[in-house]
Amino acid sequence: MKGIAVTTPLSFLERLATLDTNTVSDALDFLGLPGATYGLRPLWDCPKVVGRASTIQLGPKGDARPTVHLISPVIDAVASDERVLVVAGGVEGISCWGDILANAAVAKKVRGTVIDGLSRDIDGSADIGYPVYGRGVTMISARNRVIQIDSGTPVQMAGVTVHEDDYVIADRCGTVFVPAARIEEVLDLGERIARRQDGMVAAVRAGRSVAEVMHDKEFEAITAPRK
Repeated sequence: MKGIAVTTPLSFLERLATLDTNTVSDALDFLGLPGATYGLRPLWDCPKVVGRASTIQLGPKGDARPTVHLISPVIDAVASDERVLVVAGGVEGISCWGDILANAAVAKKVRGTVIDGLSRDIDGSADIGYPVYGRGVTMISARNRVIQIDSGTPVQMAGVTVHEDDYVIADRCGTVFVPAARIEEVLDLGERIARRQDGMVAAVRAGRSVAEVMHDKEFEAITAPRK
């Protein structure tokens, strides 16, 4: 009918992008789900990343035979603009990401990379605006030290099991993974938490006692059945 605006529902990724890692972590806590990590933080002053996981498992190289460079086959195979590379199995002191890979990822419209390990050439990623999250930086190359063992399979990231196509959100506070099968439940609760916390901030600014505003009963009300 003329004059009536039609609103397209937001996708799960769009809804996730309106939240932050603190809120998503709280939602997972309320639901008793793993997913929040410690130590996987931005390796330059990069923007928030929200997307679907493309999982990659690395490991130490056991012989001197030449191999395809780690991660490059996964980047070559990317076929959508919603992917985040989730790289497990980093070796202490050794890089598993660099600026050539970052340029290749940008060309394939990858949204960012999360490494349970280290990156080198971090200025190269920053110069092209490519987000990289991980444990730290190094100058030591992965060549002849680390290889790609598998991809598209479950991986361990800072103690959290991440599956292909799980949801990823990473910002200045760190990285959170959300199981794909639970994303709608997590988003529904996360949005309720965000609204509640916005109201609590407004109440404190208006002069209400912070002890009263932050009482446990206020947080319990977030998950109380709706009437």
